[in-house]
Amino acid sequence: MAAPQFAPTPVLDTTRSYGSPAVVPAAWMPDRPGELSGFQPTGEQLGYQGPDQGFALKIANGFRDRLQLRAGEHAADAIRGCFGVALRRASMFSRAPVVHDLTIAFTIWGFLDAAAPADLVAERSHRFAGLGHGQHYTEARAIADMVPEATLRMTPQQVAAAYPTRWRELLGL
Repeated sequence: MAAPQFAPTPVLDTTRSYGSPAVVPAAWMPDRPGELSGFQPTGEQLGYQGPDQGFALKIANGFRDRLQLRAGEHAADAIRGCFGVALRRASMFSRAPVVHDLTIAFTIWGFLDAAAPADLVAERSHRFAGLGHGQHYTEARAIADMVPEATLRMTPQQVAAAYPTRWRELLGL
């Protein structure tokens, strides 16, 4: 801790300076059992990797009050189902999730529309049922995988303009 300038220092004190350590550790090598060499593996049910994906949960919880849920639907199910869609979109652009990723996911499934088409509500009701409990990884992945890449490359404004009339196309149904 620094001392104020007016604090007296004894004249006989030795000045301290930096000294190198006696031993320099060896260079770090990526030789742990879990290290990957090359690119991230791809394949069925391996997901879409990207940085800071957990931040999408914070963003998604910000939508909780805006979700337009019908009887029998739960916010946890909607968030879990749309979470994978948002992460997939973010990883396509090699970045962390942002609010636009979740806006698109909630929009294409009609969770931000109080007057969502009845057939879309019926479709999402059976696909999203129980996802919030956590043991439905396969079902949540199916929702993320079914959305076409063309939809995920759209802007939120393009999705909002296409949503009411072309929701089947946006979802890949």
